[in-house]
Amino acid sequence: MKLNQVTVPSTDVAKSIEFYKRLGLIQIVDSPPKYARFVCPDGDATFSVHHYDELSTGVRPVVYFECEKLDDTVADLKSRGVEFDSDPVDQPWLWREAYLRDPDGNVICLYFAGEKRLNPPWRIKPKIETPVVVRADS
Repeated sequence: MKLNQVTVPSTDVAKSIEFYKRLGLIQIVDSPPKYARFVCPDGDATFSVHHYDELSTGVRPVVYFECEKLDDTVADLKSRGVEFDSDPVDQPWLWREAYLRDPDGNVICLYFAGEKRLNPPWRIKPKIETPVVVRADS
């Protein structure tokens, strides 16, 4: 299984398009005014924005975008007018994270984790199965 995309809700897709393009995503589908799809500049993961007349007031997912040079990326985005809720901070789970919100209030985390993303010290170790030995008696 491979994750294809994440879709976030938006009341103003045009405003969201400009925001996500400013973050560096590359728009590959434009179905105004209801839908837009982007590809991440690194890898082949995609990300979409879909129009809703009203947004849920409940908890929504946090979308994580990994950046090799997180501090430089945040500084560059700030210089271009992107507002952050928090600057890059080293977290106890060994990731460095900065948070912001898109025009609809969807939470975005720009982060860098490197090798720790898939291999933290507390990663569950795979169970080694004991092989079953079948003996052929003569």
